This record gives sequence, structure tokens and C-alpha cells, in this order.
Amino acid sequence: MYKLKQLIPQNIKNLYHLALAILANVAYGFPSRKIKIIGVTGTNGKTTTVQMIAKILEEAGKKVAMASTINFRINGVEEKNLSHYTTKSSFAMQEFIKKAVSAGCKYLVLETSSHSIDQYRVWGINYHTAVITNVTREHLDYHKTMESYRKVKLKLFEKVKTAVVNLDMENSDDFLKFNADKKFGYTIKSNQESRIKNQEIKILKAENIKLDVDKSEFIIRDSKFIIHLPGEFNIENALAATCVGLSENISPETISKALGKIKEILGRMEHIENNRELDIIVDFALTPDALDKLYGFLLKTKKRNDSRIIAVFGSCGERDRGKRPMMGEIVSQYADFIIITNDEPYHEDPDKIIEEIAKGIKNKKENETFWKIPDRRQAIRKALEIASFGDTIAITGMGAEESMVVGDEKIPWNDRKVVEEELRKLQ
Repeated sequence: MYKLKQLIPQNIKNLYHLALAILANVAYGFPSRKIKIIGVTGTNGKTTTVQMIAKILEEAGKKVAMASTINFRINGVEEKNLSHYTTKSSFAMQEFIKKAVSAGCKYLVLETSSHSIDQYRVWGINYHTAVITNVTREHLDYHKTMESYRKVKLKLFEKVKTAVVNLDMENSDDFLKFNADKKFGYTIKSNQESRIKNQEIKILKAENIKLDVDKSEFIIRDSKFIIHLPGEFNIENALAATCVGLSENISPETISKALGKIKEILGRMEHIENNRELDIIVDFALTPDALDKLYGFLLKTKKRNDSRIIAVFGSCGERDRGKRPMMGEIVSQYADFIIITNDEPYHEDPDKIIEEIAKGIKNKKENETFWKIPDRRQAIRKALEIASFGDTIAITGMGAEESMVVGDEKIPWNDRKVVEEELRKLQ
């Protein structure tokens, strides 16, 4: 069945998805017309930004629904997203929107993938606000080129009332060319305000940035922000969410208070408590850009100069194969020890994926500072065995996932739970 599906051209599949989307909208009465929908797209940072926006709206007393890669929430009632999809099927999505409307929600914050846009799964959804976090290399197995990938993301901005754009990303101006009533740009760099001279664009800049291993501090327009999510990338996410809050006339004080209440986001820079004085982090980073930012931050915030960074990661099957050696090379620039392991192979050979990543590894000697361990549990155990006081272990690629897809099966799996189990065994 899998091979048969692969033979069907994507444009034919998309016509099928479009027909389903039309039927779904009709069946549920176009519910998105009765709720203000905020769509968040981008290669990295979507899930965190969605959580932040929802928290800000809730802090302001709004009734909010939210759908992300890791969870769904309607007016405070939450459930995990176990589907492995960022954006639901059209029928499931329309049903969710109708439930949100029936629950009295005035806002829906919707993580929106490029696949769902291209496949018409979000056809008929009346987006009021669009947010773009960044566009970096990913999904080229599907989109083929970065230009095509970016064009799909741009579609989300064509008819929205409010546009929120990361000015620090490449070709950010493309996302500001549409006729939105409100346009916001955000930046952590110094030159963007002078570059963007269009007075119709409101620019938010984070200044006086202070980074710590478990928090970030910064100033936006004389208002102090402290978030318990580390890294400049999370400051960017907070800026995007702040732009949305301001666009909805929520005060900076309320926004800052809301963001400060977020203590962690599952599978996103998630720290795991332990009694060995190790800094163990589980993160979803699965693109070259995300890994570069993550490990760059870990290098800057090491507990001691002689602390070591141990990387455990793989690459998802049936995805952009070209990024795999790039991922290996980037991680080898920062990590002292590397363990390449299985991610979610789907129908690909896991050993082949590992070998493709390994081609990019530099300055490491196999079985001394670099290992190939296909069993992800054994890979995590190896990292814990070689770690010493003060070391950092970063386990990336699966985040908060509750299962691992192997062929047509979903095998129960959660990185955090496995780490905790292995820590107990080693006590």
C-alpha cells in the first residue's frame, strides 16, 4: 500500500485533499468564520510560539483554543497530539474548530505546516493573523527547492488582516508585501530598524539581552521581560507572540506576565532533573539551522570550561536526505562526543540514515568520540555512561513524541521517560 501511494503524483493527491476540505467546511458550516484564527507557520519555533500566544490571550481573559504539534486545548481543557502531524486532516480540523466555537472560544491559535497549506488541508479556514517564525532548510523531499517551500508559506499571508514577520530571517520582506491592515516585524539584531523604513510596519526589538541556562531576560520598548525558556531563538518566539498580543490591544505588562508564567514546553529545551549534576536536555531540533542555534547556545552556557557536550540525535526517515550530512557536520562543530541513533525511520532503512548523517561528522574518531548506535535507548544509555559531573547531554529530534514510527507501526516511545528510566538503572 505504501509503495502504491508513492506512485500517485502529489498534485493528484492534492485535488483529493481539496475535495475533502470543501466537504469538511460544508459539513461543519464553515466554523472558522465565527472565531478569530491566528496561524503560526515557519520551519522552527512554531510550537513554542503557539503556546506563548495562547498564554498571552488567556492571561488577557480571552477564551482560547489551540492546536499544535504537541497538544490541543479548548478553553483550558487539554489533550496530547499523538498523531505526529503538525496540522490535522481537514475533517478533523473543521470538527475541532466547531468544538472551539461551541465552547465559546473567541480565538484559535493554529500551528500551520507547509504541507497542510500545499495540500489544501486548511482550505476554507479564515485566518485573521499570520505569523512567520523563519524559513530554513527542511522538507525539500516534498517541496524540492527552498523557493517553492517559501512560496507555500507566503500563501498564508495573502488575505490576513495582521501579519507578523521575523525580520532577521532571509527574504523577510516577501512576507510584508501583502495588504494586511496591521504589519509587525520583530528583531534581535541592530540593523533592521534602519533597513525597514516603511512606517506602516511596527517594529519590535529585543534589547539588553541576557541569556542564562534556564532563562532569558530582555527589554522591549522599556518593558522588562523574563522568560524561563533559554536561547535567543526563544526570545524570537517571545517577540512573535508579543507582536500578536499587541495587535490584539493587550498591554505589554499583561504580555510580560503571561510569558513569565511559562515554565517549560514539553520537548522544547526540556531539562530533566537528575542527581548527577548533568544538564540533560530533550529538544525537537531536527533541522541544520535548529541544531546550529541549539548547540551554539549550549556551548555559550556550559557550566564549566572543561564541561563536555554529548549529542544524541538521528534524522527522520522519508524526509529531506540532503540535510543529513549537514546535521552531522554542524553537531560535530560543537559536541565533544556524538552518538548517532535511530529517529523515526518510517519505511527507510535506519542504518542507511545513520550512515548518511555520519558522512558529515568532522574531527571525531569512531568508537572513541563518535558512535553509531541504532537502538535509541542504548544510545541514550551510552550518553549517560560517558557523562561526568557538569556535562551537557542533548537528545534531539523527537521532542515530546509519545511514539516512534517504524514502517506502518507506532512503537511507544518518549525521550524523557527513557532518560529517566535509564538514570534509575544506573544509580
